[in-house]
Amino acid sequence: MKFKLPEIPTSIFSVMSKMATDYNAINLSQGFPNFPSDPKLIALVTKAMKEGNNQYAPMAGTFALREIIAQKVDSLYNKKYDPATEITITAGATQAIFTAIAATISKGDEVIIFTPAYDCYAPTIELFGGVVKSIQLQSPHYAPDWDLVRDTISGKTKMIIINSPHNPSGMLFKENDMLQLQQISEANNVLVISDEVYEHIIFDGHVHQSAAKFEALSKRTFITASFGKTFHNTGWKMGYCLAPQKLMKEFQKVHQYNVFCVNHPMQIAFSEYLKTPAHYLGLPKFYQQKRDYFLAKLKSSRFKIIPSKGTYFQLLDFSDISEESDIAFAERLTKENGIATIPTSVFNADKKDFKQIRVCFAKTNDTLEAAAAILNSI
Repeated sequence: MKFKLPEIPTSIFSVMSKMATDYNAINLSQGFPNFPSDPKLIALVTKAMKEGNNQYAPMAGTFALREIIAQKVDSLYNKKYDPATEITITAGATQAIFTAIAATISKGDEVIIFTPAYDCYAPTIELFGGVVKSIQLQSPHYAPDWDLVRDTISGKTKMIIINSPHNPSGMLFKENDMLQLQQISEANNVLVISDEVYEHIIFDGHVHQSAAKFEALSKRTFITASFGKTFHNTGWKMGYCLAPQKLMKEFQKVHQYNVFCVNHPMQIAFSEYLKTPAHYLGLPKFYQQKRDYFLAKLKSSRFKIIPSKGTYFQLLDFSDISEESDIAFAERLTKENGIATIPTSVFNADKKDFKQIRVCFAKTNDTLEAAAAILNSI
């Protein structure tokens, strides 16, 4: 019997999190906070449930939530999306990415991705018969090479997928990067998915360059976002997609048969919670304090470190410590040292190994201090 994705292994996140449990290790592998969500948000969800909002939501999402998202995007990026026709609430950003690919990619279509890449991109492309064209970002700065992108474009290229702030490197796409992407996509009539789940987690005064800010680019782009990443509740699995009406119409054709709609009381809660912009505008300071606290604790370590510019991940270069593969090194850290991390080669084209592991610093200070003590001992 033939299956569609026979070569796809179990996610590295599942593997390393299981190892963390098996060896009672501090888990800095999977990207989730170990501190609670805002009690105000939890109270809003509870209130919505008690008030009876427990049946199906509208397919595209509650209008109140789509409306407040439109206001947020307009305020931040000076771009107006019609809440009636250009916004869909999704079961997390991964579902939004899956749905956008499902709605647009057919057999033989080529899709350019930048590796290291979030591990849902390539399998989803392949699931619908697309061909993955990987462009490897180079350590340590992971800056995109737009001349290489131009050389990779062919008559079969249908889409380019970007991710900024970038997981796992912590790199940010600059304004010039987005202008280059805009020129290339427009000149070659290529669609874009802009994965912006970490849009509010940016450090050192840098500014998020959303695809929404670039008029010509926004007209051919699906933007995906995540409430789970933004508001410390990844288990709620809720996000949204922005796209011009023509693209969103095709997106919703798949969405209606994929999940139809998503959690109703949570939508009610977020529509109220987003009315206070401080809930997301305060995130850069909040997470930069965690990044800086963690890196200060690692000053005596043997790892080479370039501070992350965004996301709640940090790369640690162990090339001065061991010649092992990053997978072997990460496994040994878990088993022998009691700390679970993510080897980054699994996200790269041809599993290229830069001798780097990824750690998540969305943790309590006690966890970060304990983790740093272990890493300093290596």
